[in-house]
Amino acid sequence: MTPAAAVRIRSAELSDLDDLVTLEEHSFDSDRLSRAQFRRHLDSDSAKVLVASTGPHRFLGTAVVFFRKRSGVARLYSIATHHAARGQGVGSALLAAAEQLARRRRCRSLRLEVRADNHGAARLYERLGYRRLAALESYYEDGGDGWRYEKLLG
Repeated sequence: MTPAAAVRIRSAELSDLDDLVTLEEHSFDSDRLSRAQFRRHLDSDSAKVLVASTGPHRFLGTAVVFFRKRSGVARLYSIATHHAARGQGVGSALLAAAEQLARRRRCRSLRLEVRADNHGAARLYERLGYRRLAALESYYEDGGDGWRYEKLLG
């Protein structure tokens, strides 16, 4: 068990690439980020990759946030938590860090998409102040439906 207070959020580094890919492969059956995509996002001004850990060898989760020039809306493109760390505040810590990052970039809101059948994630987002904006039919690679959420960052 990892207390939420022990979770440290930092910017991902090139040395995290193997762990990022491994977590992605274990977290998602489809719509995965590839190694090349992670590599590109690590070097991008319009993306930020965050890592949650409790030490150098305790990789617990990751979040990828996208920014567009002249847009006040940031997008949480992906968030993943290691299965052994679920329910321990890692996802909440990553979301809080993504929101803080978006505020620093002067974004007025953070949007995200979630699978319609991922009830646990939807409950987390709603508990943290995200509101459902739209239904997304056949949104995912495997034909799964989704929901778009947004939180105003005022």
